[in-house]
Amino acid sequence: MGSVGNLPYWQVNVPENERTEECPEFLRSLSVKDIGIISTPDSEYKRATWPEVQKIVAENRLDAFRRVPSDLRRYLEYTWKLRRDYGSVMNFVLTQRLHWEAPVRPRGKPFEFDDDIKILWNDWPYGIDERIVHLVVWTKFELAEDPVTTDLTDEARAEIDEYVQKKFGSRIPRDRYIWFKNWRSLKSVQAVEHFHVMLFDPDPKFVDEITNGDVPLCRKI
Repeated sequence: MGSVGNLPYWQVNVPENERTEECPEFLRSLSVKDIGIISTPDSEYKRATWPEVQKIVAENRLDAFRRVPSDLRRYLEYTWKLRRDYGSVMNFVLTQRLHWEAPVRPRGKPFEFDDDIKILWNDWPYGIDERIVHLVVWTKFELAEDPVTTDLTDEARAEIDEYVQKKFGSRIPRDRYIWFKNWRSLKSVQAVEHFHVMLFDPDPKFVDEITNGDVPLCRKI
């Protein structure tokens, strides 16, 4: 693992004239999982279908989600730069994406006020069917977790279900949207509460409406 042919993993999916002999700093000290993804040619990567995505979420196998190898490389480089320039990914998200002031405090109870919630595109979505829209619902309030399992409490899960059904279910068939909350170990931004919503082939106007015209960072750089 870690190379394709004679190429070291950091040279895979990179044009020959842009390859470096030394591993870039942002690709050092990667997990075995990430090295395995980075060292896979994009041409060999298979995007997950909507039924496969539904199955992953239903079985709570969230660690099975992967990014397209070249997208993972771009994601790792971008977040490395964010930590260098902003101190942390959290600082960037708060100041540049959410425009919330720290410390984040809710105005009311969970899902009581719209200004305690912001829906944005996932800036670096997984390698899934390109008809799937991957959104992140950011909240100023905490979503209660079981202290033993770190999974959502039944009450918190019911609150999210009710919100998602109201916000998305009124415009999209039930079999075309799902939500999930990453395990704590999988969160890229730990200090700002959020959960994920995926929509299969939704009306772009609806997506623009609920995200206030947001554009994911992966389309901007």
